Amino acid sequence: MRRTRTVLLCIAGLMGTALPAGNAAGGPAPAAAAPGVCVSSPGPTRGDAREILAIAQQSQREFGLNSVILRVSSGDREVLTTALGASMTGVPAEPSMHFRTGSVAIVYMGTVLLQLVEQGKASLDDPVSRWLPDLPHGSEITLRMLGSSTSGLHDYVTDPAFLAELEAAPFRTWTPAEVIGIATRQPLLYEPGTNWSYSHANFALLGAALEKISGLPLERLLTERVLKPLGLSQTSNQYTPQIPDPVLHAFTSERGTYEESTFWNPSWTTAPGAVLVQDICDLDRSARAVGTGELVSAESFRTQLDPGTVGLGHATSSCPASVCLLTNTAAHHFGLGVIVVNGWILTNPSFSGYAAIQAYLPPKKLSISVTVTKGPKSPEGNSAQTIAERISAALAPEQALKMR
Repeated sequence: MRRTRTVLLCIAGLMGTALPAGNAAGGPAPAAAAPGVCVSSPGPTRGDAREILAIAQQSQREFGLNSVILRVSSGDREVLTTALGASMTGVPAEPSMHFRTGSVAIVYMGTVLLQLVEQGKASLDDPVSRWLPDLPHGSEITLRMLGSSTSGLHDYVTDPAFLAELEAAPFRTWTPAEVIGIATRQPLLYEPGTNWSYSHANFALLGAALEKISGLPLERLLTERVLKPLGLSQTSNQYTPQIPDPVLHAFTSERGTYEESTFWNPSWTTAPGAVLVQDICDLDRSARAVGTGELVSAESFRTQLDPGTVGLGHATSSCPASVCLLTNTAAHHFGLGVIVVNGWILTNPSFSGYAAIQAYLPPKKLSISVTVTKGPKSPEGNSAQTIAERISAALAPEQALKMR
C-alpha cells in the first residue's frame, strides 16, 4: 500500500497534452460567469502569465496528470487562473471545481486557536487536560504542542492495522475516538515539547479542544472566524464523502489498481467540522490571508510562524528517523499548522489522488495555488508542489520555493 501521508512526506521532501480551459491559450472569450464563480483568466496570455501557463502544460505532460488547476496572484492582482486537462473522461477541468484541501484546515485551526488566546479564553501553554480531561498524557501536552505537532503522540496513519483497514474499506467512516485511540494506546515518542514529529492525532485533538474552549461546533467556529471574514464562499466542511458540484474527480493507484477515489471517505484525516473542500480561487485567497497574518495580531502571527519548533526534530532511540524526520531550521520548519520554507508560508494537502498547495511569499506579495489529479502513470508524491516550485523559480528566482 502506498497511501500518501501528505504533510509528513512533503515536509521531509521524500516529500497527454491538454489546452487550458476558457481562453487562457488565446481562444475566444468565455461567456460571463455568475458573480463569485471562479473562472479562467481572459486571454491571450502574456508575460508572466504565459510563462506560468507553459510551466503548467509541460508539468502536466511530464507527470501524466489528469488535471492541473492553478491561480497565481501578485498582491490583489490576478496573474493567471487556468485549468488544464479533464476532471473525468469528456468533462474538462474548470477553475470552479471543488477538491479536497485537508491540511488547509489545520492552518485555520491554528489561526482560530491564536484568536481565542488573544481574547483571553485560553493560553497556548494550557495543558490539554483543562479542556479534554480524559486524554492520556493530557496534563503533559499543551495546546501549543498540539498545534505545532510537538506532543509526542504517535501518528495513527502509520499504524499497520489502520492502514490495512483503510486499504480494504476506503468508504468506511472513522470516528475521532477510533483514530485518537490508535495514537494514544501507544507510548509517547518523546517527552512532550522536546522533539518534533507530524501526527494527525494532534489536529483531531486540537479540533475537539477548540470546541470546548469556544463552546461552538468546529464547523461553525471555522465558518465564523475564517471562512466568512475572508469571503471563502466556495469553501465548506463535509461530514460525508460528498463534494459540492462542480466536482473535480480524483483517481489513484494506491490499492494497486487505478480507480476513482473522489468519494473515498476522508473522515479519518482530521477533526470533524474541518474536512474541507475548496475551489482554486478560495485557495488563492486563503494563501494570501494566511501568508499575511490577516486574521491574527502581529504578535500572534510571529508565533504562528514559529511557535518554538526551530531547533527541534531529531531521531532518538524512541523516535526513529522515519518518524522524527524533520530537523526544524529557521529556513525550513513547521509552525502552528503552517510550513515555512525559504520565506514561503504554505501548506500542501494530499488525499487519495488529490494533491494541492497554497503558498505565499511576503516580500513579493506573491501567492501560488495549485491542485492536480493523477493519471494512471503519475508519480507518487505531491506534483502540485513541484509545479509551484517551478513557478516560484520563474517569478522569484532569488527566493524560490524548494522543499527538501
